Amino acid sequence: MQEKNRLKQVAPILRHYAVEANFVEDFGRVQKIYSNKGIFALKKIKTNHGADFIRHVHNLYQKGYNRVVPIYPTADGRYAVLHDHHLYYLMPWLANELKEDRTQRYQQMFRELARMHTISVREVKITKEEREEHYENTLQQWEKEKEFLSGFIEQCEKRAYMSPTELLFCLYYHDITQAIKYAEDKLKAWYEKTKEEEKARTVLIHGKVSPEHFLFDERGYGYFLNFENAKLSSPLHDMLPFLSRSLKTYPKRSEEAVDWLYTYLKYFPYKADELLLFQSYFAYPGPVIRAAERYYQKKNSRGERKMLQYLQGQFWLLKNTEYVIMRIEETERQKQEAAAAAAAQAQAEQEGAQN
Repeated sequence: MQEKNRLKQVAPILRHYAVEANFVEDFGRVQKIYSNKGIFALKKIKTNHGADFIRHVHNLYQKGYNRVVPIYPTADGRYAVLHDHHLYYLMPWLANELKEDRTQRYQQMFRELARMHTISVREVKITKEEREEHYENTLQQWEKEKEFLSGFIEQCEKRAYMSPTELLFCLYYHDITQAIKYAEDKLKAWYEKTKEEEKARTVLIHGKVSPEHFLFDERGYGYFLNFENAKLSSPLHDMLPFLSRSLKTYPKRSEEAVDWLYTYLKYFPYKADELLLFQSYFAYPGPVIRAAERYYQKKNSRGERKMLQYLQGQFWLLKNTEYVIMRIEETERQKQEAAAAAAAQAQAEQEGAQN
């Protein structure tokens, strides 16, 4: 009965593609369609997402980027079908049988992400006033959060008996404020470097980079899918959320995260100002501040023990991020020293040739 219902539900949608389903497997918002014309993936999205992402995908194809799971047109040329208050689109079903280990899989994903950014990059005009406004607003927001942290720790230290969460916050306070200072210093350095510039780079960002959204075909080629969050934005906005998600774990020194970042940067190097802004945003300890605010505002309905675990988890993210930041600093310093040594050697050789 359930199978008949699935076939009945997809039939009016597939009719637009002249496809007749024989069997349907349900994978949440994606359905695997076994049909008279092969195996397909039928994806359901909310109508408020619109179909802008389809335009972005086609723009990539027109620019020669074909590592995107293709979206099939209907018989009358449309790329999405409106049915029962949802949009549906049809794609080939990729087997995604892993022929590579985890390291190679991630490296291929970030090479392709860098290539997608390279193909779609363009400069946009940003006035000095817009840049200054962004800088001032960010610093103002961070200043408010520093004031909250200062007030919260004063309140904690006045108590005769702190709660476990308050005690843990006091132990974390120094590391949190150090991370804020680092982020502020990088933001100020970015602004000093760019305050006279009136252009910035944008790319087409995927919007939700994940190994789950990078599938492999039977030949071992990787393809991006799930472009519903794609938009033109700073290239930072693909790497930052991915790295933050990957570091939400127990305390660890993640050389993997460093490798992922530099695999990407090898093929799409950030400009000096972009790297400064990346370091600032990446280092800023927003999640642990949100956790402290939630506790202070008594939004800890999960209880003291759960809140304690939540705060600890966000602090582990801060420390994991701190390690990656330190490795970035070390790597960039080594690159600068190597460049300076090469320049000095070249100058010495030139002077020797003249003598």
